[in-house]
Amino acid sequence: MNISLPPELENLINEKVKSGLYDSAGEVIRESLRLFQEQDELRRIRQDELRREIMLGVEQIRRGEYIELKTSEDFTELAEKIKKEGRAELEKRKAK
Repeated sequence: MNISLPPELENLINEKVKSGLYDSAGEVIRESLRLFQEQDELRRIRQDELRREIMLGVEQIRRGEYIELKTSEDFTELAEKIKKEGRAELEKRKAK
């Protein structure tokens, strides 16, 4: 397989080999492809988790487990409540 690379990527590969971390350009490419596979797998895992979280939210809405916020004051009150609960939780953890 022949691959054409722009000069900046070719230089990067050569630098990796010169650094002693890799014995050959092929090794750099193989490691790059392994990392690419890992990245794809992590992306897939995150997407699956996001889908699960969305479905959980949909189910909660269907069960009526939600808060309706209509005004900016509603948002402000909720934000203050969340901050207050978060601070209380932090204090509880610090006390341990």
